Amino acid sequence: MNLLQAQALCKTYGTGETAVQALKDVSFSVPKGEFVAVVGESGSGKSTLLNLLGGLDTPTSGKVLLDGRDLFAMKERERTIFRRRNIGFVFQAFNLIPELTVEQNILFPVLLDYQKPDMAYLEELLDVLDLRKRRSHLPGQLSGGQQQRVAIGRALITRPALILADEPTGNLDTRNSGEVIALLKEASRKYAQTIVMITHSRSIAQTADRVLQVSDGVLTDFGRCAE
Repeated sequence: MNLLQAQALCKTYGTGETAVQALKDVSFSVPKGEFVAVVGESGSGKSTLLNLLGGLDTPTSGKVLLDGRDLFAMKERERTIFRRRNIGFVFQAFNLIPELTVEQNILFPVLLDYQKPDMAYLEELLDVLDLRKRRSHLPGQLSGGQQQRVAIGRALITRPALILADEPTGNLDTRNSGEVIALLKEASRKYAQTIVMITHSRSIAQTADRVLQVSDGVLTDFGRCAE
């Protein structure tokens, strides 16, 4: 069953002679539980694609369906709530709140939605992410790899249908990059998470189940990676 579907997505910035086609008629689907990597050079359109899949930007034309729901048929407030409850984001820059502890940062999306946290699930995530001993630390007291693990925990805590990861290893060294990718793969397997990850690294992309490439706004599906 396909969890995510992009249908004839187009995105154009500007008008007339200055118009730039960032995405050109992009269509693909992602089954539930699949881990997909999207590769492409800087300016290729891959970040634009991720923003459209997450409902952070609106397409010039086309649709994004998440679990059968059309993101852009929703009113803005409805889409914001739907996104908060169904999509988890992992950013290159971590985007943690510096005044909050590890535990508070992970729980933040749940509290923002006025929901009661599942504390047993929080404890499980702290163990999986190897953050139990750091739960009371502030982001400034953590390494880059630890901060990104907190960001992954924050993305997982709402049990979203989809996780979108934008260059999640971009600010990390090789060892920490490997750990972060391993954690994302474990999330995909353990929690049946559907993950779409942008990366400039083809070696990292090969760890995913399937690789897509965006070049000059055009998407190519390279299919499933070898086991």
